[in-house]
Amino acid sequence: MTQTYNESFLEAITHGLQGLLHEWEIPETGVVSLLNISENATFVAHDPESGKKIILRVHRPAYHTRQEIESELIWIDSLREQKIVRTAAPLELTSGGRIASFAHDGAERLVVGFEFLPGDEPLMNNDLTADFYTLGSVTARLHEHVKSWATPVGFKRKVWDFDSMLGQGPLWGDWRDAMGLDDKGQAVLEETADVLARDLDAFGSQADRFGLVHADLRLANLLVGQGELSVIDFDDCGYSWFMYDFAAAISFMEEDEQIPVLKDSWVKGYRSVAYLSPEEEQSIPMFIMLRRILLTAWLASHRETETAQQLGQTYTQGTVRLAQIYLNTSTIFS
Repeated sequence: MTQTYNESFLEAITHGLQGLLHEWEIPETGVVSLLNISENATFVAHDPESGKKIILRVHRPAYHTRQEIESELIWIDSLREQKIVRTAAPLELTSGGRIASFAHDGAERLVVGFEFLPGDEPLMNNDLTADFYTLGSVTARLHEHVKSWATPVGFKRKVWDFDSMLGQGPLWGDWRDAMGLDDKGQAVLEETADVLARDLDAFGSQADRFGLVHADLRLANLLVGQGELSVIDFDDCGYSWFMYDFAAAISFMEEDEQIPVLKDSWVKGYRSVAYLSPEEEQSIPMFIMLRRILLTAWLASHRETETAQQLGQTYTQGTVRLAQIYLNTSTIFS
């Protein structure tokens, strides 16, 4: 899954997108600019003459199938139609359908276009209390929608359970390959993974606790503007525990001192919309720990990304530190 997003690679991808711009009624003279690289490469396409802007997401090969991508877009359609959350509309192609493609280096690159939404990503250095209250209420609406939604025939998304995160079939790589992980740290994480496996099994995956979730509601996938909070990038949506959505929301900031306050604010926002049992609230540290180890694996298997290069082994060391706290106290809020 690892792929080097070097300059020549990005030039080739940009060239491939230029040849597809007509699919979204943008002339080939339009400007294509890299927005960010994470699991996929995301670009902004801009027509200087009309001022039109759209977002283009170029998928990594051999990760999501066409069926899985179509399923993501179907869920977005339902959320938009029922006004559950403000999110970007997937764009139709002039040739029909919503998934375009071009060939590159022997692989088919799948591309999806989305409308460009106004707004700014919330900044970690700011007071996020109000934003997390809103996010809690938005998350509850997402979960309530799923619990009553009749999943269409053929709907298929990945399952984010222990096995696919930290077990025998890890979708984002083996956490044991973490950058800078020494023998002592590995022993701590091995024990923590064993505890998580046991505790997740005890917590259960019944329908009121486990279902279709966004799974990546971190700051980078939120836009605040015009008095609204928008949610973007449903690329990781899949079947997991509902409380995992909070853990994903604090990705890469798990050790920040404001996390306990943000958790309380998120829970209050959630309960303003839907019931949240005491047991689910108490489970949140477990999912934070699960997500933290998963992200440590992701950084190792995506070393070419800017995020991995910035965080590196420092993040691994923090993961071991949090794991030790979790083993000692069953929480990470210490």
